[in-house]
Amino acid sequence: MTAVAPNPLLTEWETPHGAPPFDAIRPEHFRPAFEAVMADHLDAIDTIAANPAAPTFDNTLVALERPGLALSRVAHIFFGLTGADTNEALQAIERDMAPLFARHSDTIHLNQALFERIRKVWTGDQTGLNDEQRRLLDRYHTNFTRSGAGLDEDGRRRLADINERLATFGTLFSQNVLADESAWTMELKSEADLAGLPDWARAAAAQAATDRCLEDVSVVTLARSSVETFLQFSTQRDLRETAFAAWTNRGANDNAHDNGALIAEIVALRNQRAELLGYDSHADYTLDDAMAKTPQAVADLLRTVWEPGVRLATRESADLQALVADDGGNHNIAAADWRFYSDRLRKKRFDFDESELKPYLQLDRMIDAAFWVAERLFGVSFASVDTVPTYHPDVRSWAASDRDGRFIGVFMADYFARPSKRGGAWMSNFRSQHRLDRDVQPIIVNVMNFSRPPDGEPALLSIDDARTLFHEFGHALHGLLSDVTYPLLSGTHVATDFVELPSQLYEHWLLQTEVLERFAVHYETGEAIPSALVEKVLAARTYNQGFATVEYTASALLDLDLHRGGLDGLDAAAFEARALESIGMPEAIVMRHRLPHFLHIFADDQYASGYYSYLWSEVLDADAFAAFEEAGDPFDPEVAARLHDSIYSAGNRRDPAEAYRLFRGRMPTADALLKKRGLDAAVS
Repeated sequence: MTAVAPNPLLTEWETPHGAPPFDAIRPEHFRPAFEAVMADHLDAIDTIAANPAAPTFDNTLVALERPGLALSRVAHIFFGLTGADTNEALQAIERDMAPLFARHSDTIHLNQALFERIRKVWTGDQTGLNDEQRRLLDRYHTNFTRSGAGLDEDGRRRLADINERLATFGTLFSQNVLADESAWTMELKSEADLAGLPDWARAAAAQAATDRCLEDVSVVTLARSSVETFLQFSTQRDLRETAFAAWTNRGANDNAHDNGALIAEIVALRNQRAELLGYDSHADYTLDDAMAKTPQAVADLLRTVWEPGVRLATRESADLQALVADDGGNHNIAAADWRFYSDRLRKKRFDFDESELKPYLQLDRMIDAAFWVAERLFGVSFASVDTVPTYHPDVRSWAASDRDGRFIGVFMADYFARPSKRGGAWMSNFRSQHRLDRDVQPIIVNVMNFSRPPDGEPALLSIDDARTLFHEFGHALHGLLSDVTYPLLSGTHVATDFVELPSQLYEHWLLQTEVLERFAVHYETGEAIPSALVEKVLAARTYNQGFATVEYTASALLDLDLHRGGLDGLDAAAFEARALESIGMPEAIVMRHRLPHFLHIFADDQYASGYYSYLWSEVLDADAFAAFEEAGDPFDPEVAARLHDSIYSAGNRRDPAEAYRLFRGRMPTADALLKKRGLDAAVS
């Protein structure tokens, strides 16, 4: 007889740092693993709920923290793969499992005996609990209440049905976008097709063709690094229009992957769920447990930047139109033109050519820069390790240590675009930090979609790519530096409109002169970036911010309006057109995320009516970095220590507003944000 190999997802991992044994994991392992860990989880939940002893913090709240760890372990691996290196087998499992995950969660959160135990601890004497324990109790009580634990039997049944359908639709939405992104390429067959592209962009386009086994051509893909580069540099207006149309129409091509009907279903179900839970709309439901608290508070913030942003974008558009006229052109600036003419105007106005900058922004050097900043601020160092198993050859790993040399976690990074990876950039984890029964160090991963360089050549980043790298590494530090007892409070498990603070704040250090002069080194000559070029980069920091503000804020406004209710029988395309007209969207700018591919708000619930969070957090990050400016040193040790203790290491130990006040001594205003974006002059 042939022995059956054990399922690696259900065994102890004898791997360096306890990393998942990706080399042994196959798609067929996931279904039985999920069945096993979910059954064990529910058995443990039933035992906790049926405990005859009076409910206490330990026998109820702490007890609840343990049974879900095995499920989290399998789920983190599964969703890590479906996002970063998926295939048809994994996608089929994802479609089948989506409603089962929702059902599993509801079985726990709608367990009346369990909720009654939590409620009794919540209403009982809490004087023996420390601050972190009270926070854990608060989050459990809030999560169960918001998940419908207080509904009657009919309400709980209806809620469970809604959640299962939403989980299914969100999965389909995400897979549809990936299908459209993966299927499209534009071949560049002649010198004329390549006109205007710098050498490094040509090399990346040629490598993209090689990756797809295409010969004698170069290709543009719908990875942001590829298509935005083409839109910025190509002199072929007809090709720019073709690429831009494909990019902005993902999920809206009237084919098998069209997301229009799914959007209507998702929005309707979310508002039905909100009403069932006693809220006027999904926006009211979501924001009730966020820093913003109300849709009106969000709308007020968005309007604060929208109107000056439009005024500035209108001036920018006029400047670009004048450039068209100077060239003898007779066309109006269109959305597919903006990046091309904006790049030319920046060269003219600041004598700053991004092609001149990019040779200095080597991927490896920017990684070193992000690590160096972390060491200066927080005493964290990173050592490359090649023994940790990874899910793809592109993935790199480092062991992170604190200033005393103590190992604190593994950092993984997956930087290059490929057809098996969804678009965008994100941070996730394969293990969260906690000290529930023992010290558990996190395994954090950053995933991005930079263009792959030809073999043997360094990857060169745009300034936006480099900013993305710093942004996601800020998230990674939030996970790596976590120092909490309970898994529920670990790392980035915080309010959506607070979670972007550590990432957006970290972006500020990229453009510090000390960082650029140390790490921006020419990939051919090895020479440091000239100080004159650094000055040009810094002088152009607020250039094109009208455009950037409008494309982002339009997406946030539509997300908010979409989830404020009263949209039965929604036609997504018609809603988008009407909403953009009502807010006065400039004709030459398109939303950063059109609804049919708006993964933030439709792939799951995390950012639904919460896309404003990037702006909310930008108010915080602009004010937070001002603390370093006021100290006269971007690495001031006292400010950095407060930042570490109050924000980066604190997880969800306290309310986010309390955490920010602990760091800064007060809450911020939008003034620093307007100044950062160069909108302060456009306010009046």
